[in-house]
Amino acid sequence: MSNIRYLPYALLVLAIPSGIALAFAMPFWGGVIAALGAVGAAVGTYDLVQRKRAVLKNYPVLARIRFLLESIRPEIRQYFLESDHEEVPFSREQRALVYRRSKGLEGLRPFGSLRDQHQVGHEWINHSLMARHLTDHDFRVTFGEGQCDKPYSASVLNISGMSFGALSPNAVEALNIGAKRGKFAQTTGEGSISRFHTKHGGDLVWQIGSGYFGCRDEAGRFSPDAFAARATADQVKMIEIKLSQGAKPGHGGILPGAKVTADIAEARGIPIGVDCLSPPAHSAFSTPVEMMGFIAKLRDLSGGKPVGIKMCVGHPWEVFAICKAMVETGEHPDFITIDGSEGGTGAAPAEFADHIGAPLREGLMLVQNVLVGLGLRDKIRLVCSAKLISAFDMARVFALGADTCNMGRGYMFSLGCIQAQTCHTGKCPTGVTSQDPGRYRALDVNDKAARVYQFHENTLKALAETIGASGLTHPKDLKPDHLMIRINAREVRSARSQYDWVEPGELLDHNVTHPAFAKFWDMARADSFAAAV
Repeated sequence: MSNIRYLPYALLVLAIPSGIALAFAMPFWGGVIAALGAVGAAVGTYDLVQRKRAVLKNYPVLARIRFLLESIRPEIRQYFLESDHEEVPFSREQRALVYRRSKGLEGLRPFGSLRDQHQVGHEWINHSLMARHLTDHDFRVTFGEGQCDKPYSASVLNISGMSFGALSPNAVEALNIGAKRGKFAQTTGEGSISRFHTKHGGDLVWQIGSGYFGCRDEAGRFSPDAFAARATADQVKMIEIKLSQGAKPGHGGILPGAKVTADIAEARGIPIGVDCLSPPAHSAFSTPVEMMGFIAKLRDLSGGKPVGIKMCVGHPWEVFAICKAMVETGEHPDFITIDGSEGGTGAAPAEFADHIGAPLREGLMLVQNVLVGLGLRDKIRLVCSAKLISAFDMARVFALGADTCNMGRGYMFSLGCIQAQTCHTGKCPTGVTSQDPGRYRALDVNDKAARVYQFHENTLKALAETIGASGLTHPKDLKPDHLMIRINAREVRSARSQYDWVEPGELLDHNVTHPAFAKFWDMARADSFAAAV
């Protein structure tokens, strides 16, 4: 019985003479059977003699069926097996919500909620008996007010950093057209500003990573002149210094030379066809105090535009150290983007994606409390990104202290992304993340730009309805008291009572009641990211 595994191979071999014999009576079908048998027998013979794969040698031909099924497993799971709420990483329900809103279709649901509202962790926003009907959903927040010569009035929902190279040219263009039409901003990603970003004139947040792409010298160091040449362009509204990103914090990367096309080389300021290094850390500064100096320098070189930092929270004392440097130098960023470890990326090592960095909520709570404790919260805007997809997701982080939100994968869905999870292969089926012209040309720029605009527009309309239902007029009015969290089957608590909140100025007064905050405050040093001994 153990040799039954060779049966498919044996049947294919027997199909050759059987097909030849049948061909005398039925030439077409006999020829088909003989041809299939010959091809299958050749494959099976190769499987038997090859030495690289034991499973092929033991199960000639049959094992290839396994490989085929394994290769389409994600599609089988996505279309036939997963439930509407199973998140991998976004559920079918979440994706469908984006698709409907980006197409301008009604997002109504019949027959009630599909969620178990008694499940531990379920959250909701409390409504008011004096609900409001808000006629304006264009919620704006000003960045750099009082510190910058050119403050920026931003939408509360903008596009997260996604580089040209990670996204296709057509995807970048569609996002920018949608951003211009909807009066919101597109963050460039650390791959710098490409001609596809500037072609249509939509607002840009220029993200600068450790590779200083677009503002580097030949040695890869920061170049003030190259920075000023691009940062002073009217289309660039803000500058974001990327310290780390949620999906792979503390991880640099190499863009192989084979992928460095002429367009990518032009955008990044690097040679065509040469490996491009993105270091794990910045070289323009090495201490929190030096970081504050670098922020002030970029603000000056850009002509007075808001400058912020983006990070996924790691060592808590490093956050305290950055904030200590703000107090000691009198300089501070105009905004801080908090990226959670659940954030997305084109490619990341599994260990980094799953087990490195703080999730968004924990990161936001830490930064919010430190800034409040130092009396800096009203001077610095907080931006949240990482797996936000709906108006409720936005309302939740607003209640916890955020000023605005960035979305990446939500806008990718609006472009037509089907979560095939092939971003890193160059074989994106919808052309969103591919650099293959044969693939990305299928992405119609104008059609997808309309969907980007409609996703933003309809999400903010849903946010306005959420805010109005709570009796409020702006997302900034949401407080921790509005967010309810189920603790167990019989108990719910507001975020106000669920989390610890530092009092305004508490850290400055050296009267910290929270033991962890007292510990990390003492560990932090403005002159170093290392913990004080």
